[in-house]
Amino acid sequence: MAGEPALNIATAARLRRAARTLADRCRERGLRVAVAESCTGGWIAKCCTDLPGSSAWFERGVVAYSNAAKTGLLGVDPALIAHAGAASREVAEAMAAGLAAQAAGARTCAVSGVAGPGGGSARTPVGRVWFAFAGAGPARSERRDFAGGREAVRAAAALHALQGLARGD
Repeated sequence: MAGEPALNIATAARLRRAARTLADRCRERGLRVAVAESCTGGWIAKCCTDLPGSSAWFERGVVAYSNAAKTGLLGVDPALIAHAGAASREVAEAMAAGLAAQAAGARTCAVSGVAGPGGGSARTPVGRVWFAFAGAGPARSERRDFAGGREAVRAAAALHALQGLARGD
């Protein structure tokens, strides 16, 4: 992005390590993962599929950036988006549920937030990202507020998702 520094080497290395850790855990436990991404725009899936052999554990990635994609690809109710906002806990959870229905048995993560520089509001400021993780147990959602420009927010969100999937969140 013009005016914003490129991804720094340390951040790129953290993303690679997190993806490798996730791959190792999935192979050890015979798990598969699937991701539904909005503000990260496919970055989580890229980190996973950058690794040779990822087809053994990476099930799928869905980039549902627009509201129409969230409803059409993941079955998120348009009324929920209108009520809660696209970058909300409720929508992230609905994205995860829609993905889980398509990728049965996979550990899933859905991500929705506001990477900036615009698009924030008092209710959902720039840097706020919602995550919904689902696996063998009950789904869990969480909010993180990341600092920095668009690239920094997106990288931090991708890293958090990879780490959460590796932990089994």
